[in-house]
Amino acid sequence: MLDNHDISGILNQYAKLLDLHNGNPFKVKSIASAAYNIKKIGEHLAELDEEALQKIPLLGKGLASKIYEINQTGSFEELNDLLLSTPKGVLDILNIKGLGPKKVEILWRTVGITDIPELLDACRENRLVEIKGFGYKTQAQIISDIEFKFNQEGKFHWAKMQAIVSLLNESFQSNASIKRFSVAGDYRRYNDIIESLDFVLIPLDISNPHFLKNIAESLANKDITYNPVPENSNTIQLLYNEVVRINLYCTELTNWGHLLLEKTATTAHLELINFNSLSSNYETEEQVYEALKLPYIIPELREGLNELKHLEQQNELITYKDLKGVLHNHTTYSDGLHTLSEMATHAQSMGLEYIGICDHSQSATYANGLKPERVLEQMKEIDTLNEKFAKNGSTFKILKGIESDILGDGNLDYSTDILRLFDIVVASIHSNLKMEMDKAHSRLIGAIENPYTTILGHPTGRLLLMRPGYPINHEYIIDACVSNGVAIELNAHPYRLDMDWRWIDYAINKGAMISINPDAHQKEGLSDMQYGVNVARKGYLTAANCLNGLSLLDFEKWIENKRK
Repeated sequence: MLDNHDISGILNQYAKLLDLHNGNPFKVKSIASAAYNIKKIGEHLAELDEEALQKIPLLGKGLASKIYEINQTGSFEELNDLLLSTPKGVLDILNIKGLGPKKVEILWRTVGITDIPELLDACRENRLVEIKGFGYKTQAQIISDIEFKFNQEGKFHWAKMQAIVSLLNESFQSNASIKRFSVAGDYRRYNDIIESLDFVLIPLDISNPHFLKNIAESLANKDITYNPVPENSNTIQLLYNEVVRINLYCTELTNWGHLLLEKTATTAHLELINFNSLSSNYETEEQVYEALKLPYIIPELREGLNELKHLEQQNELITYKDLKGVLHNHTTYSDGLHTLSEMATHAQSMGLEYIGICDHSQSATYANGLKPERVLEQMKEIDTLNEKFAKNGSTFKILKGIESDILGDGNLDYSTDILRLFDIVVASIHSNLKMEMDKAHSRLIGAIENPYTTILGHPTGRLLLMRPGYPINHEYIIDACVSNGVAIELNAHPYRLDMDWRWIDYAINKGAMISINPDAHQKEGLSDMQYGVNVARKGYLTAANCLNGLSLLDFEKWIENKRK
């Protein structure tokens, strides 16, 4: 049976939809007010017949009739008509806190945004800031509200867990009852998606039966709650903000290495190394692997996939320090927050040798994509800045690039007269993402075979936890890139991490070059390359197979060879 809050929610949805579809404003206000007041009525409206409902002063005949219909069917005719007239994705946007119907109408009818993934992409690429009634603060709040909505589902981006892990690390570090601790689980393996945060702890006093309970209570002022546990329990589950699961495991020093490895690795990895054949008396993870007659396997590789085939390669895996340049970045010429000069200067301050500026192409009107004349204008500014760097004795260089939309027929977004002017062309699909595999392949192959394409951008168009991306046969697309000398982007933004790291091993075995690109829309975003490095290591990427791991000289040689 519906309660008054349920009925209030249904009427409130009706008021929002009526407002969204430009209904009578007085009626909208009347319905919204009634929906609010219904929650204060002491009688259970679902138990009343239509005549009794009409006698309630706050309702009236028309509203009483609607509520009676709600009690019978869960909805009513006028609401059903509005629901049928509204795209499902727009209904989802309407439920985002802080976005009223009028703003949703602008997003839908003016900007053409029809679902939450599109809205999040627009916010991340700063497409809303120039729209009246929005701005940077509203845009940031929308991102926050969307993330909260998706976080309710119990899965999280690795990057979003960093602050919580730091909070817990600081708390454990300052707790005198803890002798040693370490994060474990998905987070320690640098998984792109985190389902829980796991920690292994050693108490200073192993005989304390209330150790974990005391730890949980010490975190109570940090928005962390817990379920009661019996004395001497060696595990406890906490909840951060009623959303993020945190598991704490307690052990003694003699079992530290055994438990830390067990709580870090996947079940598949433990089976692969025959972990269960051992006792638990190992102080270090190194001792566990030694007992299994294996070299130490770094945490990020403990997936139960190909780690035993890459034992000698672990020391060669790419690190953040190996990156020499940063490719695929946006400026105020399209939808970036910072100017060309600001982006370049920041990259130089990071110790990088070069930056590739790849603003959106002309078809991306939503992102202020560059018409040919603006391409030439930007190139002129790049030449001026490069001359300035040279005069100051710097070898740092800005590379002329574009993120060219892959059009519906697989062509790129400019004529060859323009395309040949770029140092870098990142070819990406941004429109009509709901494709069957054959259509996706047709578009991608058309772009890959274009002689001016340098890098295939975010190959599947996925947004982690929000959009799966269009379907592709990864082997087919990777093979095509290798055959045409096209590098493959690992888009390092933590919402994308596309290509999927699970295909990197196949790609480099085929001879592909992987480019770890931040797709930065502001200077701080250049550091997102770290997220790409994290997952690239899981796919056994080395600096030699990373396009922006090349020095400026070697990168320019690579471009020159590709164009021969």
